[in-house]
Amino acid sequence: MKQHSIKNLTRIGLTTLVGLVGISSARGEEPLKIAYSDWPGWVAWEIGIEKGWFEEEGVDVEFLWFDYVASMDAYVAGQVDAVTMTNGDALVTGATGKPSVGIIINDFSNGNDMIVGGPGISSITDLKGKKVGVEEGFVCHLLLLKGLSDNGMTADDVTIVNTPTNETPQVLASGAVSAIGAWQPNSGEALKQTPGSTRVYSSADSPGIIYDLLFVSPESLETRRDDWAKVVKVWYRIVDYLKDEDNIDEALEILSARVNLSPAEYEPLFAGTYILSLDEAKERWEEAEGLDSVYGSTEFVDDFNVKFEVYDNPLNTTQYLDPSLTEEYAESVEN
Repeated sequence: MKQHSIKNLTRIGLTTLVGLVGISSARGEEPLKIAYSDWPGWVAWEIGIEKGWFEEEGVDVEFLWFDYVASMDAYVAGQVDAVTMTNGDALVTGATGKPSVGIIINDFSNGNDMIVGGPGISSITDLKGKKVGVEEGFVCHLLLLKGLSDNGMTADDVTIVNTPTNETPQVLASGAVSAIGAWQPNSGEALKQTPGSTRVYSSADSPGIIYDLLFVSPESLETRRDDWAKVVKVWYRIVDYLKDEDNIDEALEILSARVNLSPAEYEPLFAGTYILSLDEAKERWEEAEGLDSVYGSTEFVDDFNVKFEVYDNPLNTTQYLDPSLTEEYAESVEN
């Protein structure tokens, strides 16, 4: 895995920049440019693209397909109006001078991010005194610390071996460490490469520790608010489609084609991502402590970032989150 040009918590994508999808309308305004990548909750935008729903709503959008790190680079460089990021990565890009505002909570990780134990390791507590390969300062480092805490342990109970995430499968297989922390596809590959390995903790054990959102530049949100409201409307049309079990086969065909996998290969990756319904998103938008709230989760990540010197000082995390467009859409469908 390449280190991002800004020290950050990242979830690397499966692919590099491969193209541009344009959704055009008869309007003369510049299209909204959205950088997205291959996390399943963001690949879901492909449903709206394929179905022509942005055109139906009259919003001109260009979706640019990137590797995840490159998508953030493009946003920082001002090449796009919005980018799909984790709540933690939004803080990092903001701390380095390019703030953003999350307007849609797409999903939370529900098992794709894992701590994988090697032979003889069947629980987090088995890691006491053992070596764990994880990329320091990245999201699975955060996951490891949460897993240790949940089991009455601390970082002092293990030896962290700083390991690039894309190298974790090989490092676990070599026996150099007793466990690794990684996200899909690396976590799944580690399970395949090391006989006797098992998942000992995952984001499914701590739902809400990693939220995935659409983040928009404050300038674009201010000047094109009506258009972003239409994007929100399309998103929840996508969600309704995905929540209908009758659509799952077609959905998997669309999603898997975007990342050059078969539907069967893609299904477990999609299952490890919890797409939020409108009602569920409204609950997660409530300001509260703890991981059930995107606000509480973002505060948790901010504390982690400062502790591990991802950036120097705590941020005003509420400035990175704006539920108003979701709330306005919810009111419109209720009335």
